Amino acid sequence: MAGVLTAEEWAAWEAAGRPVRYRRGEVLFHEGDRPDRVLALREGQVKVAVTTPSGRELVLAVKGAGELLGELAALDGRPRSATATAVEPVEALALAPSAFDAFLDEHPRLAVRLLRALAGQVRDSDDQQVERGTGDVVTRVARRLSQLAAHSDRPELALTQDDLAAWVGATREATNRALAALRADGCIATERRRIVVLDVGRLGRFG
Repeated sequence: MAGVLTAEEWAAWEAAGRPVRYRRGEVLFHEGDRPDRVLALREGQVKVAVTTPSGRELVLAVKGAGELLGELAALDGRPRSATATAVEPVEALALAPSAFDAFLDEHPRLAVRLLRALAGQVRDSDDQQVERGTGDVVTRVARRLSQLAAHSDRPELALTQDDLAAWVGATREATNRALAALRADGCIATERRRIVVLDVGRLGRFG
């Protein structure tokens, strides 16, 4: 399982965590909520999004098995900075913020990896802002899918085309055309609510 936790840390998290499940479309937490838990995802994918002042949804990231969710708010004690929604059935293990703090005390190397992961998220957010203002939609879609394949044991994206459009900052029509181009080139296959990366190398030529 890809992710920030080592096998030993996963075993410890499983021993301490509370199992939770979410249905597809269910909100795990809302932007502005108090930080009441940190989740380690076991199965399923979650989109992390914010709402702009104009009411438009902006997808910041897609989290999958092996990743943590909600750790930033638990670390600084401030309200949730985004809304997390299950895009397929999700199984996770929850720790209360106090238990998460104790877990970091017992596994100090995890804190270092979390800092690196958070730094990577900041850089990725900056890159996304640049991409939304430059580059064609095919390139932006290819980069998102390449990123997903590079950080997951399961190179599939369980998003609707509207969600993907919100992730790359494009219209649904432009995103559909980009997916068609990548599909015609043999990079991906599309199913209902699912995009499967078939050839990472070919996909990289676009991104």
